[in-house]
Amino acid sequence: MTWHLAIDIGASSGRHILGCLKDGKLCLEEIYRFEDYLVQDNGSLIWNIEKLVSEVKAGIEKCAKLGKIPSTIAIDTWGVDYVLLDKNKEEILPAFSYRDSRTFAAVDEVGKIIPQEELYAKTGIQKANFNTLYQLYCDKKSGKLDKAEFFLMMPDYIAFKLTGEIKNEYTEATTTNLINAETKTWDGEILDRLGIKKSIFSEISPPCTKVGALRGFDFDSTVILAPSHDTASAVAACSTGDNGVYISSGTWSLIGTENLSPVLSKEALEANFTNEGGINYRYRFLKNFIGMWLFQNIRKNMNKKYSYDEMMNLAMNSAGFEEIDTNAPEFVAPENMLDAIRAYLGNEKMSVDIVINSVYHSLAKAYAGVVEEIENISKKTVDTINIVGGGSKDEYLNKLTAQYTKKKVLAGPVEATATGNLISQLIYSKEVKGLEEARELVKSSFSIREVE
Repeated sequence: MTWHLAIDIGASSGRHILGCLKDGKLCLEEIYRFEDYLVQDNGSLIWNIEKLVSEVKAGIEKCAKLGKIPSTIAIDTWGVDYVLLDKNKEEILPAFSYRDSRTFAAVDEVGKIIPQEELYAKTGIQKANFNTLYQLYCDKKSGKLDKAEFFLMMPDYIAFKLTGEIKNEYTEATTTNLINAETKTWDGEILDRLGIKKSIFSEISPPCTKVGALRGFDFDSTVILAPSHDTASAVAACSTGDNGVYISSGTWSLIGTENLSPVLSKEALEANFTNEGGINYRYRFLKNFIGMWLFQNIRKNMNKKYSYDEMMNLAMNSAGFEEIDTNAPEFVAPENMLDAIRAYLGNEKMSVDIVINSVYHSLAKAYAGVVEEIENISKKTVDTINIVGGGSKDEYLNKLTAQYTKKKVLAGPVEATATGNLISQLIYSKEVKGLEEARELVKSSFSIREVE
């Protein structure tokens, strides 16, 4: 049996999932889970990268304890965040979280140097204050960049800690707003104009290629590059055809379609779509919405009084709902999500069931709006929506999505991100011939059900 290990790390928790081919199907086994690596420090939101690396290594050790040694290992994480190293390859801390507020002023400052229209024409990436570009600009202003010799996105950094090799992976790099959409390489003109030194960036490496040999363990394994941005891995596992839309439903909801070339039109810019990289240099033409983050925080605010299924039932039996902008800045990092939604709606006494139902309907309506925009901007008629990821288990949201979009909706696979990570390893090891065969394997291996 040949094992492969997907290390799938989200903004709130991480998992180690072993995969193997058995009787023509891809089988998954979660062996390790961890959380609590986002911390408050002197008013800033930062990543505890020491704990993150420690947990990653502990999960790899678990493979040995189980006697299931992975032939290959690959890492995927959220986008935009990074770690800087000095000339001795030591970390320059802190490693800020994209949710930290330090970049708010940088958006306008960068805009005066490079207008958004020009930036979008080069990179095709949405305007968002958390983009790496704005974070690096803040590092330049603070002097943090002065001693930096190496730049590693978060999954690249973890791969470095496992192998000693420095690589910048393509799909994760595209989330920086620094990759030229046409050339698929770092845009030197942008870096020069912002005063960000180009020498810290290494050559871009595509998914399904080798990083290096695993070091520091009592067994041999090869670390490779998955589509290292978690959404890119999720989309790799999704097969909706040329006229399909995917919704990668997790902490964030990513709604988009897969194109063979970037869409850099004025309409795409004004609608704030992004053209992020995908496997085989495909483009993920998508929009970001705050997703399960809303439910996660509501549940936390209620001290986990209800399970997610119980929250869903509260909403389904609610007397009504009101519409919110799920992407409103008030919901990015509030002290209390329940209070933030009530304040947004101007009703401090709104019952919990109506608050939750408002989130449900608002998310589904937002999905429908994006699907309509994709049809208008991409000039394609969407026939199918495939919801993947943990949020695909939410039957009520799936039904509301079908109701608002009036499209055929498929739900699953649930473990889309880990699955996409693993199929990249299967492609690397030549256990499957390529992306098309890998996607057929996904369809035959997992439950993908039509929403009624």
